[in-house]
Amino acid sequence: MPSFRPSRPVRRAAVAVAVGAGIVLTPLPAFASTTAPPPAAAPPAAIAAPNNTAQIVVNTAMAQLGKPYSWAGAGPSSFDCSGLTLYAFRAAGISLPHFTGAQATMGTPVAQNALQPGDLVFFYGLGHVGIYIGNNQVVHAPTAGDVVKVTNMTYMPFSSARRLA
Repeated sequence: MPSFRPSRPVRRAAVAVAVGAGIVLTPLPAFASTTAPPPAAAPPAAIAAPNNTAQIVVNTAMAQLGKPYSWAGAGPSSFDCSGLTLYAFRAAGISLPHFTGAQATMGTPVAQNALQPGDLVFFYGLGHVGIYIGNNQVVHAPTAGDVVKVTNMTYMPFSSARRLA
C-alpha cells in the first residue's frame, strides 16, 4: 500500500511552522525504493594476472578498495577513475596520463572476449575506466559519494579495452 508523502512546498511549510513553534525536528526514516541497486560483486579470492607487471597493477588497485572517490584524485587516500588506473600502473612502472580519453590510446586494443587481469577497460564511451580483474569483474572508482570497489562489468556499457602490461 502506498504511503502518503506530502509535496515539497507542503513539507517546507510544515517545517517552518514547527521550527517557529520551537518544536525539535528529527530526520524522517528513508522511504523504501521499489528497485534495489545491483549488489557489488565479490572480488575473486585470488587474482592471477598473466605476468608480473599486470599482477602488480591488479594488486595495487585491489589494495585501494574502500577508499573514497574524489574528482581529480590520484591517491593514495582518494581516487577518481583515471587516477586509480594511473596509480596502479605507476606502481608497475608504467606512466599513464590522468585522463580517461588519453589512457584509451595507450597500449594495444583488446577484444572484450580476450580480456586478461590488468587490462584497462572503458565504459560509457570513454567516460569511465577501470582495471579488469577476471571473471567479468572490474575494480574502479565509480563516482562522487562512492568508493573504490569491484563491479560486474554487465552493470556498465562496455566500450573498449587496452593492454599495457
